[in-house]
Amino acid sequence: MLAKMSGKHRFLAAITVLFIVIAAVIFGSWFYVQARVGDRIYPQTSIDGIDMGYKTKDEAWEILKERDLYYQDAIVEVLYKEHKIASFSGTELKLERDIDTKVDQAYLIGRSSHLPSRIAQQLNTLLKIRTFAFTTQIRFDKQPVEQFVKQSEDVYNREAKNALFTFEDGKVTSFKADEPGMRIQSDEFLMSFQKSIQTITDQNKQLTVVLTEQKIDPEITLAEANDFGIEELIGEGKSDYTHSIPSRVHNVILAATKFDGVIIPKGETFSFNDIIGDISSSTGYQPAYVIKNGRTVLGDGGGVCQVSTTMFRAAINTGLPITERHAHAYRVSYYENDSEPGFDATIYSPTVDLKFKNDTPGAILIQMELDKEQNLLAFKFYGKKDNRRVEISPATVWDVAPPPEPLYEDDPTLANGVVKQVDYPAWGAKAKFEYKVYHEDGSVMQDKTFYSSYRPWQAVYLRGTAGI
Repeated sequence: MLAKMSGKHRFLAAITVLFIVIAAVIFGSWFYVQARVGDRIYPQTSIDGIDMGYKTKDEAWEILKERDLYYQDAIVEVLYKEHKIASFSGTELKLERDIDTKVDQAYLIGRSSHLPSRIAQQLNTLLKIRTFAFTTQIRFDKQPVEQFVKQSEDVYNREAKNALFTFEDGKVTSFKADEPGMRIQSDEFLMSFQKSIQTITDQNKQLTVVLTEQKIDPEITLAEANDFGIEELIGEGKSDYTHSIPSRVHNVILAATKFDGVIIPKGETFSFNDIIGDISSSTGYQPAYVIKNGRTVLGDGGGVCQVSTTMFRAAINTGLPITERHAHAYRVSYYENDSEPGFDATIYSPTVDLKFKNDTPGAILIQMELDKEQNLLAFKFYGKKDNRRVEISPATVWDVAPPPEPLYEDDPTLANGVVKQVDYPAWGAKAKFEYKVYHEDGSVMQDKTFYSSYRPWQAVYLRGTAGI
C-alpha cells in the first residue's frame, strides 16, 4: 500500500514538474515576446495582407505609403452610351487609404484596456492561435465627382414632353410629338464609382465606370392626342439646298410651309400640285432659276422642286406607293449635295406632278423641319407603323456624257465686250435605283425601278454687241 502511494506521488510530482516547465517556457516566451515587441506591433498582425509583426507604427505607415505611390498614375474613365465623357486622375481625386486608422488599430492588438482581452490577444499572438488582419479602404475627394454628376444632370436630364395635336379647318395648326424624358442615375453612379475605386491596385490602375440613365414616359402620347390613328414617326426625307441664291432659299421655305401640318387620310392619294397651288409673284414667290423651254432661266418659284424632291424622298423612305414621279431634264447640283443622281422629283403645274398613296393603317401627318444654318430641309411623316420594310438600292449611273461646247449668243442690250453667263453646264447621264417594300410577313408590297435620263446641258453666254 505504501509502495502504491509512493508511485502515485512520483506521478503527480512528474506532472507538476511538467506543468511548471511548460508554464516556464510559455511565460519565458511571453516575456521574450514582450521584450522584443516593446513599442512595436504584435506578431500575427497584418494590414492588407502585409505582415506588420514587430514593426513600429512609423515603419508600418511607410510600407503602406510606399506601396500606394502608384495612385498618382490611376485613371477612372466615365462612359455614357459607350462614349467616354470624362476621366479622373488619381491626383485629381486625391486617392489615399485610411492608413493612419488601420495602423493605430493594428498597434492596439495586445494593448487593450480590457485586461482579459489584452492577455487573450497577447497569448493568441504568442501561440499563433489566430491572426489579426486589417484591410484599408481607399478614400477620395468626392467634390470633383459630385460636380461632374451635377453637370451631367444639367446636360443630359430632360423632362418628358406631352403630345400636342390641334386640328383646325382641315389642317394641323399645332403639333408636337410626345418625347420621353431622361434622367441620369446619379445615386447609382456615385455608388458604382465608390465601389470601383476600391478595386484599384498596382496591376489595375485604369478603371471604367458607366453613367446610366432612366427613361421617363410622357403623360400624354401622340396616340392619345388625336383621333386620326397617328401614333409615331413612320418616315422622313431630307435634302440639302446649299449654294442656293437668296431668292431660291426664299422660295424653298415658302413652298415647304404649304405642306406643314397637311394630313393625308388613309387610302387617299397625295398630289403635290393640288397643295402647292399657284406658283407666281402674286403668291409671294421670287425669281430664281428654273428650267423652261430647254433653258435655265429666271422665273417665279425657282426652288420649288427642292421641296418636291424632299417630299419624294420622304415618301419612298416611308415605303409608300409612288403613282407619279418625274426626273429633271438635267442633273441639278442641289439634289446631289447629299444624294446620288436619280433621287429627285420635278413638278410643273398642272401637267407634271408628284403623287403617292397613303396605304398605311392610319392617316399621315406631314411635318416640315428646316435647318437654316445647315441649309437642310426635311419632311417627317407621322402615322401608324405596320412593320413594312423598305429596301432602296444605291443608284446605278451609266451613259455619262460631257456637256456640249458653250453657246455664245449676241445680245444687243449688253455693252460691247461684256459677256454674261445665263446657263451652266452639266454632265448628262442615265440613272436608276430599285425600290422594294415588303410586308411584315416578307411578301412584296412594292417592286419598282425608278429611271432618270439627264441630258448633257450646255453653258450659255450672252455676248454684248451694243454699239457695233
